Amino acid sequence: MVPLTQALIGTHAFLGEAGALAFLWVLVEMIGGSAQAIRRARIAAIIGTVFFFLAWTVGGFYYVEFYGELVKPIIKAGPQPWAHSVITETKEHVFLFLPFLALLTTGILERFKNEFAVNTSARRTVIIMAASITLIAFAMAGMGFLISSGYRAATDALAL
Repeated sequence: MVPLTQALIGTHAFLGEAGALAFLWVLVEMIGGSAQAIRRARIAAIIGTVFFFLAWTVGGFYYVEFYGELVKPIIKAGPQPWAHSVITETKEHVFLFLPFLALLTTGILERFKNEFAVNTSARRTVIIMAASITLIAFAMAGMGFLISSGYRAATDALAL
């Protein structure tokens, strides 16, 4: 049976990456720009936004219940304390914006849903925002890997 902490980390990572892929989908559909593509982009944006809020909730629960008390001290005492001091702190603060950027993008898609063919500025805005959201979300995944590496390095050092 998978321990609760691993299930929470896996769920958090899955939801975050699924959200990233949903906004990559938004980006591709907006580049296409047909009426059907815009409809699909709206659906993808809603899915991505929901996934980001769920990832935020699951990750927050894990952080409050487990990470802060159990994992953080181990990382900070290990050979890569920067994994928490720099990476976790950065991830915490940057990720706070991601669900709201997703919500804003979804709102723009809803507001201009019938105008993207003529309103190139709105379409370009959604393209830039979807690309930014996708890049930030994939950066979050990389940061998660670095944090996990810091934990593994610390537990390996303790085992020696």
